[in-house]
Amino acid sequence: MDGQVKVAVIYYSATGITYQMAQAAVEAAGEAGAEVRLRKVRELAPDEAIRSNSGWQAHRLETQDVMEAQPDDLSWADVVIMGSPTRYGMIAAQLKQFIDTTGPLWAAGALADKVYSGFTSTATLHGGQEATLLSLYTVFYHWGGIVVTPGYTDPSQFVAGNPYGASHTSNNGEVAPDHVALAATALTAKRAVLMGAALKRGMAG
Repeated sequence: MDGQVKVAVIYYSATGITYQMAQAAVEAAGEAGAEVRLRKVRELAPDEAIRSNSGWQAHRLETQDVMEAQPDDLSWADVVIMGSPTRYGMIAAQLKQFIDTTGPLWAAGALADKVYSGFTSTATLHGGQEATLLSLYTVFYHWGGIVVTPGYTDPSQFVAGNPYGASHTSNNGEVAPDHVALAATALTAKRAVLMGAALKRGMAG
């Protein structure tokens, strides 16, 4: 059995805030020794809506070469880290649509016994950050996954303040993730990789 942990970072981002957090997760997972795939989910919004927002349009062009997530990415991964902006305290419809394609894998038990975690961003302070992560984790519980969070396992988390996962307040997309949010994202990814590695060792033994 290949000992290297395989990590899929799957995200949705409209104007790039969540994308920047996804990049921090990718970098941290790689530094922790994992093989990493970065995947965006398919956009559902109409072109006219995207064109009406300069930030949205610019981000779509910026990430046009990022591959779209497929169910195979979940089969391949030992660790799955998902990121989404909040929509009324839940994940964005784009990420939910991708999740809704996973029925055959779930029914076959192919999503169980993997490590899962998440990150999010909101337009306003609080704004559903914890609710979004907890609603995402409900999916992982259905899959039989092992949810790993940053908790308060590092002094930086007493500054970040969210034990459920990395989160950021963007002021409607105007404020990029700061070092606190990016450090929380990196911690989340590193802890997920460590747990994924422990599970692989246990399965190999």
